[in-house]
Amino acid sequence: MNRPPRQAAWIDQLGRWIRPAAPAPRRAGFHGRLAGRLALGLQGGGALGAFTWGVLDRLLEEPDLPLSAVSGASAGAVNGAVLVSHWVKAGPKGARAALDRLWHRLAEKGRPVWMPALGQAAGAMALDVTARLFSPYQLNPLDLNPLREILAEEVDFAALASARAPELIIAATRVSDGAARLFRRGEITLDAILASACLPVIHQAVEIEGEGYWDGGYSSNPPLRALVEGDPPDDLLVVQLNPVRYVGLPKSSRDITQRVNQVVFNRPLMEEWASLEPEAAAGRFRLHRLVIEPDKLPPGGALDLDWNFLEALRDQGRAQAAFWVEARALTGT
Repeated sequence: MNRPPRQAAWIDQLGRWIRPAAPAPRRAGFHGRLAGRLALGLQGGGALGAFTWGVLDRLLEEPDLPLSAVSGASAGAVNGAVLVSHWVKAGPKGARAALDRLWHRLAEKGRPVWMPALGQAAGAMALDVTARLFSPYQLNPLDLNPLREILAEEVDFAALASARAPELIIAATRVSDGAARLFRRGEITLDAILASACLPVIHQAVEIEGEGYWDGGYSSNPPLRALVEGDPPDDLLVVQLNPVRYVGLPKSSRDITQRVNQVVFNRPLMEEWASLEPEAAAGRFRLHRLVIEPDKLPPGGALDLDWNFLEALRDQGRAQAAFWVEARALTGT
């Protein structure tokens, strides 16, 4: 089948990034575009989570989206919590509106107050340098975090605990031993999401039940095995924010730091993905992945909340999700 050049290039590039799981046999009862139970694994990555916003925005346009479970770490946990709570309250249309509102609010309030004055690139560089010299306990002794106010207003925690809600699983990293803690239905609080998104160079550790927690991306980014325990979904779609491959050699301080973070935050995902491939090949479920294409974006990174950058991320996420939906409709895999 002849594909448009852009689609063919995207498929070729994705194939070079990672060896895909062997095609799984179609499960009985499959029909339609996205029929069958769908679970989403949402990786963390700060501002890059706007790519995930775009993916979700497009998926939520599908009629009768069969969403059964969502997992996430850091930005993935934030997106997931807003998605699920508003899915319960107002359905897919309400979830789309809430995600749009979330990212507008993050762009307005989710960066240090001095960053607009310095400019986005200079502000991110200044934050990087400052974080190397001072800890958040020195720079931010009151632990002020604009994300707390935003999440308190945008997430309905009672809805997350509802039996009608798709299962939500979010990860945080326990400081004492580096292990992942997975928060599930009935355990997800405002502090749990803040813990999942707690970068230790910017914020103080979040204490829950006497334990300190940092960003979930260090240990489970996002949780995947938990999504296929027991009765697995028909399809598990992972939204990956950190590219596996890097072209060239990073030489500036910022580029080196960015690449180190990509390697560190990708490791848990790559390990869990590899562990699931044999089960997918055996037909227990189907594995899918959408990955950011950084070479098709304006300059920016995980701390860049410039609205033009966020819009570009959103639009790329929407485009990739649309292509995936159409491919599923044509092939059923």
